[in-house]
Amino acid sequence: MNYKTQMEAAKKGIVTKEMETVAAKENIDVNDLMKKVASGTVCIPANIYHKSLSAEGIGDGLKTKINVNLGISGDSVDYDREMEKVKMAVSFGAEAIMDLSNYGKTNTFRQQLIDYSPAMIGTVPMYDAIGYLEKDLLEIQAEDFLKVVEAHAKQGVDFMTIHAGINRRAVEALKRDKRRMNIVSRGGSLLFAWMEMTGNENPFYEYYDKVLDILREYDVTISLGDALRPGCIDDSTDAGQISELIELGALTERAWARDVQVMVEGPGHMAMNEIAANMKLQKRICHGAPFYVLGPLVTDIAPGYDHITSAIGGAIAATAGANFLCYVTPAEHLRLPDVNDVKEGIIASKIAAHAADIANGIPNARDIDNQMADARHKLDWDEMFKYAIDPEKARTYYESTPVAERHTCSMCGKMCAVRTTNLILEGKKVTFCSEL
Repeated sequence: MNYKTQMEAAKKGIVTKEMETVAAKENIDVNDLMKKVASGTVCIPANIYHKSLSAEGIGDGLKTKINVNLGISGDSVDYDREMEKVKMAVSFGAEAIMDLSNYGKTNTFRQQLIDYSPAMIGTVPMYDAIGYLEKDLLEIQAEDFLKVVEAHAKQGVDFMTIHAGINRRAVEALKRDKRRMNIVSRGGSLLFAWMEMTGNENPFYEYYDKVLDILREYDVTISLGDALRPGCIDDSTDAGQISELIELGALTERAWARDVQVMVEGPGHMAMNEIAANMKLQKRICHGAPFYVLGPLVTDIAPGYDHITSAIGGAIAATAGANFLCYVTPAEHLRLPDVNDVKEGIIASKIAAHAADIANGIPNARDIDNQMADARHKLDWDEMFKYAIDPEKARTYYESTPVAERHTCSMCGKMCAVRTTNLILEGKKVTFCSEL
C-alpha cells in the first residue's frame, strides 16, 4: 500500500476499497468521489485498525450523515447500558458514534466499541486526558496531550475532535467581546483553563504538526473542534466564534498539506435567521471542508424537547451546506441520556438529515418517500410500516385504537379521503348512512 491516508491515495489517483464502498452507498461514480476526497470537500474517516468499519463519506454532494454521542460519566457508570445504546444506534442506521467517556479507564469500552461497530467511531482525547494520564489538569504537560491522541489512534478511532483553534488570539477575542454564556464546550473549557493556569499556548495549536503526524500514521480524520461555539442564541456569530473559525480555516489547509482528512465543527445555539449565513461563512473560510454541526438549537427554552429544537436547526443547516449532524436528545442540558432518549435523538436527527437531502436533490433521496406515498395511496398499512423511519412506533400507534375496517385508521374511519377518492375513481359509490 503506497499511501497512508484516503486523501493521499486520492491525490495519487488510487481508488481505495473504502472509496468503492462509499460510491456504491451514494450511487455515484467512484472517480468523481476520488476527486472530492483529493480536494478535501469529502472525507472518509477510516482508521487502518477499524476492521469492522463500513466506510461512509461526509461532504458535499453526499447524503447528510448523523452522529450519536454516548459514553461513561462519573455519575453514571454502566458499560452494558452504553453498549445497548451503541447497538440501537447501529440498528437505526447512524453513520457515526462518538465515545465521550470521561471517567476512569475508558480504553476497554472503546476497544469493544471499535471491534463491534460498523459505524465510524469518534472521540475527544481531551476528555480522556485526566483519567488516562492519572494527572490533575495543572500537572499535565503539553506532550502528555499528544500521548492520549496516539493512544486513541492506535485503538482504531476514525475521527477525533481536536480543539486546536482556541489559541491565544481567539481567547483574546472572546475576552474583549463579553458573552452571556462564555465557553460551553467541555474540551474547550478544559483547554482554556489549562492555558490560563499555565500561561502557555494551546498545546494542540503549538504542536499541531506533531498532532498531524500521529493522525496521518493511522489515517485518522481531524475534526477541528469549535471550542468557542455559542452556547445560547445571544452569543451566536460573535467575535469569539468567528475568530476561532478563522484559525480553523488555516488549520484545515495545514492538515490537507499533510494529507490528513478534515472536518470542521460548528455551532451550537443559533437563531434560525443566522444559520444559512453561518454555513456559507464556514464553507468559505474553511475552503469547502465538510462541516459538522451540533444542532444548531434554535431556541434556548425547550429542555426536555431539545431533540426538536436541534432537528429544526439541523434541517436548515444541512440544506444550507452542513454535511454531518450531531444528534441531540431530549435529555440535553439535563442528564446523561437513557436508551429511549438516544432513540428519540437519533430519529429526530435522521428526519432532519433526510429532509435536507430531499431539498438538496441528493440522488435517490426521494425514492423512499415516493414508496411511502404509493403505499398510502393503496392504503397498505404493512407496506407503510416497512418504509417508516421507526416501523415499530408507527405500527404501535396504528394498532392502539382498533378499527372496523383494516384499510382505514381511527382518525377518519370510512371518511378517509384516500378511500373516498379511490372508490370514486374505481367507479364505485361512496355511502355512509347505509353502513351504520
